[in-house]
Amino acid sequence: MAEATDVDFPDDIKPSSRTYTPGTYPQTEFVAQNGAKTVIRYGNKKVNAKLTLGFTNISDNDANRILTFYETINSVYDYINFSFSNKDALSGIEKADLREKVAQQDKNGYKLRYRFDGPPTVTSVRPGISNVQCKFVACLDGD
Repeated sequence: MAEATDVDFPDDIKPSSRTYTPGTYPQTEFVAQNGAKTVIRYGNKKVNAKLTLGFTNISDNDANRILTFYETINSVYDYINFSFSNKDALSGIEKADLREKVAQQDKNGYKLRYRFDGPPTVTSVRPGISNVQCKFVACLDGD
C-alpha cells in the first residue's frame, strides 16, 4: 500500500455547522471487586477526536462533489486536511487556537490526521437541494 497523503477538503463548500469532540488518551481501566481502580495509559497523545460537518441547503452538484471526494479519499485511504485559510471547512471558527485544536495541530509538530468515519449522509430537501453530513475521526498513524 502506498503511503497516505493529506488531501484538502473542498474549501469552496462551506459547512453550516461543525461539531467537535476532543479525543481521549489510549488507556485501559481495571476495576477490582473492592472498587479500587488502576489505569494503564498507552501514550501521552489523545486519539479518536471526532469532527462532524453539516452542509445545509447545498446544491446537488456540491453534494455529489462531497460524495466523489469521499470515494476518492477512501479508494487510497488518504487523510483529509483542514487548513487554516479563511476559505476552509473550519473558517466559521474565529479563534485561531480553537481552529488549531479542531484541526488537531499543535506547536510541537504533533498532528492527528482525519479520516472519514463512515460515508457521508445525503438528505434531499427539494429538487436540486440537499443536506449533507460528514463525520471524521482523527487518527494517530505513523509516517
